[in-house]
Amino acid sequence: MKLHSNLDWLKHPRWWALLVIGLCLGYAIVTVAVLPVWSLVPIAGAWLGLGWLLRWGEPASPRPPVRVWPWSLVPLCLWGVYVYLAESFGIVEIGAIFFHLQAGISDHGGSGRLLAAALYTLAMLALLTAFTWLAGHDHRWRLADRLLALVLVASNPLFYSMGQRSAAIVTDDGAWLDRRFVTPTIEQAPDDPPNLLVLYLESIEHTYADRERFGDAYASLDALGRRGHVFEGVRQLENTGWTMAGMIASQCGTPLMPAGLLHDNQFEPLGRVVPGIRCLGDVLDEQGYRLSFLGGASTEFAGKGIFYRDHGFDRVMGRAELEPRLEDSDYVNDWGLFDDSLYDFTVEEIRRLDNEDAGPWGVVNLSLTGHAPSGYPARACEARQGEFDGEDILYSVECSAWLTFDLIDRLEEEGLLENTLVVIASDHLTMRVSAWEQLIAGERDNTFMLLGKGIEAGARTQRQAATTDLFPTILEAMGFTIDRHRAGLGVSLLAEQPTLVEQHGLADLAARMHEETALQQRLWEGLIPDGRQQESGQATPRQVLEAPEDGADEATPIMQ
Repeated sequence: MKLHSNLDWLKHPRWWALLVIGLCLGYAIVTVAVLPVWSLVPIAGAWLGLGWLLRWGEPASPRPPVRVWPWSLVPLCLWGVYVYLAESFGIVEIGAIFFHLQAGISDHGGSGRLLAAALYTLAMLALLTAFTWLAGHDHRWRLADRLLALVLVASNPLFYSMGQRSAAIVTDDGAWLDRRFVTPTIEQAPDDPPNLLVLYLESIEHTYADRERFGDAYASLDALGRRGHVFEGVRQLENTGWTMAGMIASQCGTPLMPAGLLHDNQFEPLGRVVPGIRCLGDVLDEQGYRLSFLGGASTEFAGKGIFYRDHGFDRVMGRAELEPRLEDSDYVNDWGLFDDSLYDFTVEEIRRLDNEDAGPWGVVNLSLTGHAPSGYPARACEARQGEFDGEDILYSVECSAWLTFDLIDRLEEEGLLENTLVVIASDHLTMRVSAWEQLIAGERDNTFMLLGKGIEAGARTQRQAATTDLFPTILEAMGFTIDRHRAGLGVSLLAEQPTLVEQHGLADLAARMHEETALQQRLWEGLIPDGRQQESGQATPRQVLEAPEDGADEATPIMQ
């Protein structure tokens, strides 16, 4: 009987309501602040202790319960969305959300997140129910509800990002970045232009090269780097932190600022991707290059196929085109082909292009092995590394690095890389993975290295740069002479001119990007209704520099 009476408190709804709220609060703090999982217990315990002390749900002077729909329910839901995104991706970019909603998310490989989404939904329903009960049974929570709703809205990083972007409408200067944009111009081409092979390694950032934190996971890429020129310090600007944004940054020299409300038809997917600018494919196509793109995932996802077809590529092959060619049709993952299969098809494509003997070729390849949260290591890695536990991202990093090393060796042995510049780069910094706490413990940078004829073996360059600087660097490494060593917002890392990151720093550039409207309109030229362009007052980029210091890094304003 005594035990029964001691457990009677468990029957009271207030404790269940407080427990649900405490657990959700603890999980949110642990996720956003990147605390150890065990921290959830003391946070929830402190919440329950505070609830007992203040008699939440059972006030000393109770009022009759009422049926109420608290104002805080919607802000709580939006916080739930943010926590889910932070747990899934680590760094939440509002631009990525807008872009994927407009470019299309069909054929994505995130089915593994569906269970997590379902659990989050159930947890949010429990939280909303608990909060509604608490507000209905404790008048103090009803009185504080509207203030709490305002606090929840003001503190949500999603609203903060959207508010910053909205401020661009009234900013004093919405063309700061656009004035620094240089349309890529080839002033002189080499007599014998090289072929080009670009290998994007999904999420395999250069940060993994730190052996103290990550062991030998990056060792194979270090070995490749000793054959060529390694660039360190390639940082990540805002709006370059997902695959399409990373590829556009490195091939077009600009962050991917989503079309947003500039899109002519908000209820249909984008028909073109950054149609207003010239990218690597456009430049090489004009120089007579035959261009191919290969990736294991669907080209329908996030406008990938649209971008490459629209910017000079002759052949664009993804899951739909390559999967029927597999010997084992079951050897696929959620996203598409494993990288050992993809690299086999890449070798075949380079053989085809090389045998045609019809001028230089360019191949861009996008891997999958390092994809967050745990990667998709290929079967070819198991014999070398042992069984994969399904969670350790370092296993996948090591697999991706070794597969890349093996691909380069195979191509060199066949003589397919003669007169070829090889570019190895991460598409972006990795999103939330099992090694997340180690990754964010210090500065992070992207992988970028060059190999090939004329590239000094063992060379290393340490500069504060961004992936936007890859575009002009690749062109100059191929032997092209370009206008002022610049293309887009990028500056060649083979030249002495300072990069935008060196001049202004990441924080200042991020602030400028939040205010920018002219560059956004440049990117999406052709999708903006004429009337809206005229109303914006930025139909032409002839703008006056507001302050001399803003133009200190410009010889003259860029006029288009």
